[in-house]
Amino acid sequence: MRDVNKKEPKREGLNRRSFIKKAALGAAVAAGSATGLTGLASRARASGRDYILVGRPNPSTGPIAPFGEASPWVEERVLAEINKDGGIYIEEAGKKLPIKIKMVDTESDPTKAAEAASRLIVHDKVDLMIALHTPNTVNPVTAICERYQIPCIALDAPLENWLEGGPYKWSFHSFWSTKLDFAPVYIGMWEQIPTNKVVGFVMNNDPDGVSFTNIFGSMLPGMGYKVVDLGRFPYGHQDFSSFISAWKREKVEILLGNVIPPDWITCWRQSHQMGFAPKVATIGRATLFPSAVEALGGNLANHLATEVWWSPYHPFKSSLTGESAKGLCDAWTKATGRQWTQPIGFKYAALEIAANALKRARSLEKNKLRRAIAATDLATMVGPIKFNQKNYSRTPLVGGQWVKGKQFPWALDIVYNRQHPNIPLTGAIQPIS
Repeated sequence: MRDVNKKEPKREGLNRRSFIKKAALGAAVAAGSATGLTGLASRARASGRDYILVGRPNPSTGPIAPFGEASPWVEERVLAEINKDGGIYIEEAGKKLPIKIKMVDTESDPTKAAEAASRLIVHDKVDLMIALHTPNTVNPVTAICERYQIPCIALDAPLENWLEGGPYKWSFHSFWSTKLDFAPVYIGMWEQIPTNKVVGFVMNNDPDGVSFTNIFGSMLPGMGYKVVDLGRFPYGHQDFSSFISAWKREKVEILLGNVIPPDWITCWRQSHQMGFAPKVATIGRATLFPSAVEALGGNLANHLATEVWWSPYHPFKSSLTGESAKGLCDAWTKATGRQWTQPIGFKYAALEIAANALKRARSLEKNKLRRAIAATDLATMVGPIKFNQKNYSRTPLVGGQWVKGKQFPWALDIVYNRQHPNIPLTGAIQPIS
């Protein structure tokens, strides 16, 4: 059991600031110098390219691929709306230009995300970058954009992780805070079920896992919780018996996790095999997606709890069409036959922010576009976006729990909304059974 008041040893996790700088430097050196880039970009625009090019490093494969799954569908849908009348008026061109997106697979790898961003800037000469889907994509991509002074719109990575790479001038981020939003939601759900307040940690040794360990580890003892923490583990960990034995020995009744889906599947199946059954399991990242909870098999997903950043129940609408969150989810299901997932709304919102900023900038000159993004004040599919002086905007977060579904095997109920009562409850939290 870890002493939560003891400083986390460096070997326990990635040093995110050092990693981001190394990844950005390596990718930048491979792609070319910033000085060379400026000339390339200027010549590209001088040549009269007849479209606006947006770069999109996307985890299409690898362990976080579920985050990137809906990207092509969402972007085709939004671009059809933005471009239907010719696109966005750009003064340098003297006409409307359509937006085009170049998507590159990061393979869920931070270094490859940085390399992809660098290639998009240097070789493809993108006008704007969009970075989405966990610190593994967002952090290295925004670091590259800062280095090359390219405007970047980022979403879907906890704010604390992202801010460690700052300060930022060219990158603007929208998501929730682990300390101010996520922790109150998870603890709020715990407090609705009687427990002994003993919490077991299950965390990957990556930026998300280390950040969550540090934040919750510093908060919980002062709130009367006991923490059982055996440390972080690498992706693909196969034997959780030492964790489970400690959780049983310490009588853990609350499990707190931030792990990739394959590791959670292994951990949760082994927990059941070894007779460990907490009253509450709040698992970030791994239980966000229907495919991930279905992969557990049987009834193992029943009453697992997680954060809900966006859902068909959120009372937000598109700034482009007025389409509701539910309408977008229904359209996805009709088009694909698959269940909605939380990143869909954030993919949509990224392009809302981009289109709005481009319309106000009326220019592809990077400083004009950067200032337009900074001045964003927009009601989007994921809620209001207005960037502060540190270049971020917090988005709302509520708590959810997986229950047996009707249309699909599992449904995600909204069971906690104390900080955002405008997002309606659809169920009441239940202990794991």
